[in-house]
Amino acid sequence: MKILTGNDLKTGAVVWWDGEGWSLSVNDAADTGEHGEEIMAREEALRRVNVPYLIEAERTEDGVRPAHIKDRIRALGPTVRPDLTLKPQDPAAIDWVI
Repeated sequence: MKILTGNDLKTGAVVWWDGEGWSLSVNDAADTGEHGEEIMAREEALRRVNVPYLIEAERTEDGVRPAHIKDRIRALGPTVRPDLTLKPQDPAAIDWVI
């Protein structure tokens, strides 16, 4: 599956295209199919997101998992401070990155 990510222009937060707008949760990411480039161009022109780009991902029983480690880190949060990740109560959260 192909998903779209970028950074929110107002906050700088990592965001994921959910099919209608932008979400802070990678698990909300929608498969853009063959329309990724169109969505990316439109959203960048509307100045809702900074430097959007398409990535490969897969939907697992645990949610959406980006294929590349860089984007898994972007989805989870800091790897050096698990208490600051988006899953702070999950003791195995850091294992999700690798």
